[in-house]
Order: sequence, then structure tokens, then C-alpha cells
Amino acid sequence: MPIIKIAKEYERGVIFRLGRLAGTRGPGLFFVVPVVEEVKIMDLRTITLDVPPQDIITEDNIPVKVNAVLYFKVVNPEKAIIEIEDYMLATSQISQTSLRSVLGRVELDELLSHRDELNEELQKIIDEATDPWGIKVSAVEIKDVEIPQEMKRAIARQAEAERERRARVILSKGEFEAAEKLRDAGDLLGADPITLRYLEAITDVAKEKNSTILFPVEMLRMLKKDYKE
Repeated sequence: MPIIKIAKEYERGVIFRLGRLAGTRGPGLFFVVPVVEEVKIMDLRTITLDVPPQDIITEDNIPVKVNAVLYFKVVNPEKAIIEIEDYMLATSQISQTSLRSVLGRVELDELLSHRDELNEELQKIIDEATDPWGIKVSAVEIKDVEIPQEMKRAIARQAEAERERRARVILSKGEFEAAEKLRDAGDLLGADPITLRYLEAITDVAKEKNSTILFPVEMLRMLKKDYKE
């Protein structure tokens, strides 16, 4: 007497008749002949697989520990049973080896700043490897990148030095632009640009209360001469 089986909307029943593949049934109600037929129910929903942390040496010889998450689903239940013994374990293993292989070819800066490109490359590699098993990998996301403590301090020092360098460049550009403006003003007024620069500095100092301003003798003579003229 046939046995009644029911497969949910997201399930499929793979039928083996006397050990040979007899097709897929479901979703819904179907019948299985005892002894003669055997059914294996496959879940077709997207599976979230957590890839455990992997110890990786980057291209610039920096040790890091990286983990990721993998999203995949069974698109061909027959292949997922016939072509591979345990598709979950196999997908997990290929994800770990691909993670070490891909990230071991990039430098730390690229790993930290180009995750989207690396995620796409990992997804393509793992999807191609699992395609013969009836598996479709929809996305791979690198979650955490654990960096040694001494390397974090080195990165912090590097960032601080970079900010200081930018500040000095901005200050130098400001001084250069101010010097150009003073030179143009000196050409326009017929005065010495150095004198104009000194007068500008005096103006800034004069903003402070209780400030004493000292004029060089040469400047006083120059101002007196200009006044008489």
C-alpha cells in the first residue's frame, strides 16, 4: 500500500526507485511505494553559513584573522544528493579555502578598504566551485578583520602622521597664497612686499590686548620717507 508524503512549498522530495533516481516530487501531496521507493526531502530555502575565522597572511606579510558569512541555496536537489555526500560540509570547506586563497593575495589596506570587490570575487569563485553540486551562492560578506594589537598601534601612528602632513601642506599653501597676495599688493601700491607682510603680522598682534609692537628702525625710516614724498 502506497505511503502518503507531503512536501512543503519550500521542499522537494527526491525519489529513488530500487536504488535508481526516479525524479523529484512536490510540493504538496505525493505517494511513495514502500520497499520499492525511497524519498529524501530537500530544503530549497536560502541557507546562512557562518565561515569560521581563518588565519591569513596578507600580501604585505601581516597576520590577520578573518571570518565571513555565506548565503546559498539548493537549486537542483537531485545533484545535491547524487553529486556530493554532504553539500553543507563541502560548501563550508570550499568557502574556507577560498577565503584564505583570495585574501592572501591582497594587502591589508586593500582588505580593509575594498571589501565589496573582494566579496564579489569570493562569491564568484565559490559559486563556480559549488555549481556542479546544484548549489547557488547568492552572496559572500566578509564580517570581521582582526588585526594584531601592535599593528593597530602602527596604523594609528601612520594615520596621525598622515593628518599632520596634510595639516602642514594646508598651512604651507596658505602661507604661499598669502605671500602671493602681498606681492600683488606691493606691486599695486609700489611698496615692499616684505613690509606689507610685516604690517599684516602687526595687525594680527594688535588684536590682542596689552600687546607691545616694536618697529624696526629701517621700517620707520621707510615709512617716514614715504610720508614726506
